[in-house]
Amino acid sequence: MSLVNGNEIFAEARKGHYAVGAFNTNNLEWTRAILGAAQEKGTPVLIQTSMGAAKYMGGYELCLNLVQQTIKSMNITVPVIMHLDHGNYEAAKECIEVGYNSVMFDGHDLPFAENLEKTKEIVKLAHAKGMSVEAEVGSIGGEEDGVIGEGELANVEEAKQLNATGVDYLACGIGNIHGQYPDNWTGLKFERLQELADAISTPLVLHGGSGIPKDQIQKAISMGIAKVNVNTECQMAFAKATRKYIEEGHDQNDIKGYDPRKLLAPGTKAIEDIVKSRIDWFGTPSVK
Repeated sequence: MSLVNGNEIFAEARKGHYAVGAFNTNNLEWTRAILGAAQEKGTPVLIQTSMGAAKYMGGYELCLNLVQQTIKSMNITVPVIMHLDHGNYEAAKECIEVGYNSVMFDGHDLPFAENLEKTKEIVKLAHAKGMSVEAEVGSIGGEEDGVIGEGELANVEEAKQLNATGVDYLACGIGNIHGQYPDNWTGLKFERLQELADAISTPLVLHGGSGIPKDQIQKAISMGIAKVNVNTECQMAFAKATRKYIEEGHDQNDIKGYDPRKLLAPGTKAIEDIVKSRIDWFGTPSVK
């Protein structure tokens, strides 16, 4: 299966009241785990790189090639969307040039007029090459690659203006945050989500999907969320499984237990398990 831009997939998800998972990759193990889980479940998947992860991995072109070649080597047959997560203007343009299928231009920290104007430019560039665009309205709380958001609720009128640029899906701040949720988090603001869903037919995106209770995620999906981002939960599961392997002495006592292929295997399996679990949560139907 070649990479796809996902427009039809996400439009059908919103109509069908289910969502497609968007999972961040950080290296080869992450890539194999995400793709392997999606293939086993028979569902489309969006695999994405943040700006920081892409820099760590060696650049956007390398990331794209890694995903493409892993799809080939693993004989992945489900639809896969290669996406830039929380890209600034320069990163979005570079990923369009490199050949990603989908890019997120995150201009929430700019004055709204500038965010709107740059979103229009990114939409024009991406659509000319058959690529999808995600924009953001309101601020997703927490920190993402040095961009800190306080979690402002999406303004409905601003959302309508961004939507009018022709974006293919729209991320909205509805009380969600990046990273781990604090004990005093008060939950998603469903009243604002309903206002957004009533005003916009474009698929909506829930960022900060790690740590939101299952019932709240599923309620949000029923109201118009068609894409759910997950990253922190995979990172935490990877760290926990790797720590367990080392604390149990496998790296020292097993035959060649220090081999990175063995050392990283439990963490990779943990990521795969999280991805499969979240696919079930989101109700993503099999395409097999």
